[in-house]
Amino acid sequence: MKNDKPQILLVDDDVTLCALLQEYLQEDNFDVTVLHSGDAAISRLLQQEEFDTVVLDIMMPKVSGLDVLRTVRAKSRVPILMLTGRGDDIDRIVGLEMGADDYLTKPCNPRELAARIRAILRRTQQEPISSNQHFELHGIVLDSGSRSVSVNGQIAIFTSAEFNALRYLMENAGQAISKQDMTVEVLNRQLDAYDRSMDVHISRIRQKLAAMGVPDVIKSVRGLGYQFLTERLGD
Repeated sequence: MKNDKPQILLVDDDVTLCALLQEYLQEDNFDVTVLHSGDAAISRLLQQEEFDTVVLDIMMPKVSGLDVLRTVRAKSRVPILMLTGRGDDIDRIVGLEMGADDYLTKPCNPRELAARIRAILRRTQQEPISSNQHFELHGIVLDSGSRSVSVNGQIAIFTSAEFNALRYLMENAGQAISKQDMTVEVLNRQLDAYDRSMDVHISRIRQKLAAMGVPDVIKSVRGLGYQFLTERLGD
C-alpha cells in the first residue's frame, strides 16, 4: 500500500451513494477517491498505479463499468470489485470472466463492502499462509512468495483470485476440494446461494492453462467442487 491507509477508487455515477460509501469507508480507515464516470476512471487508472482496490459500478452511462474493466484489465492487474444490480447475473458473470476479482450487489451494505475490500487486500498484500512456497506440476511452476506463475517456461498472468485459487488447488493436488472451502480460502468469504464466482475463476484458469499447453488438469467433482489432478486426463 502506498501509505498507512488502503487507497480505494470508487467509481459510480450515483453521487448520493458515492458520498455515503465514501464517508463510511473513510471512517473505517480507507483513503477513498471518487469518480462518477467510466472515462474518468480509465484515464486515472491508466495514468498511474496508485490504488489498492477499485470499486466499480457496472451500470454507468456512455462508458460502462464493463468497458472500464476491459480497458484497464488489458494493462493493469489492480484488484477490481464490481457493483451490480440484483438481477444482473449475466453482467456479473461476464465481469468475472473479464478479470474482475469479486462482486457485490446493489444496494450494498457499506459494512459488507468494507469487508469485501479487506478480503481482497488480504489475498493481494499479505504474505502467503502456507509455509510451502513453491509448487511444480504438469509444467506449471507457482511461487507463492513472488506470486508468480510460469507454464512450460512462459510467464502466465492471473488475477489475484485466480492466483490464489490455483495455489490452493496445487497445494492440495489429488484432493477433492469443496466449492465452499475454495470460496473461503480464495475469496475470504462464505459461499452465497447461486454464487458462481468460483466457477468463473476456475474456468478462466483452465482457459489460460489450456492456451499455454496444459489442458485437463483441473477436474470438476460433481456435487462437491474441484480437484487438481496429479496425472493429466489421457496420460
